[in-house]
Amino acid sequence: MAYCFSKKLDSSFEGAIASVTAELTEEGFGILTEIDVRATLKKKLNVDFRKYTILGACNPAYAYKALQAEPRIGTMLPCNVIVQELQDGKIEVAAVDPLASMQAIQNPELQSIAEQIQLKLKKVIEQL
Repeated sequence: MAYCFSKKLDSSFEGAIASVTAELTEEGFGILTEIDVRATLKKKLNVDFRKYTILGACNPAYAYKALQAEPRIGTMLPCNVIVQELQDGKIEVAAVDPLASMQAIQNPELQSIAEQIQLKLKKVIEQL
């Protein structure tokens, strides 16, 4: 099973972040965290790295349902979406597949929630 969905874009890096953020908003997600991996690696290790940002996306209604169904599911939240610059200059946007990340949890109620979030994240990537 693949662990993410992705799409390559002919876009600027900043434009891709704006587009994916807008699409996530359309599907009811907010951005809880934004990690600039490039800047962090430069600061912590003094290494140069490509443009790479991790967005921590959360759909509050579904997060609430998931927390009610599985008290420790917070260890897997929020749903991460990455935006990275590839060697060919294209930008890749990828989102975690919640079904893949939660397959070890034997909870039918959580499975249903993960399926719904999977559909929303797939739609986000497809709409880019």
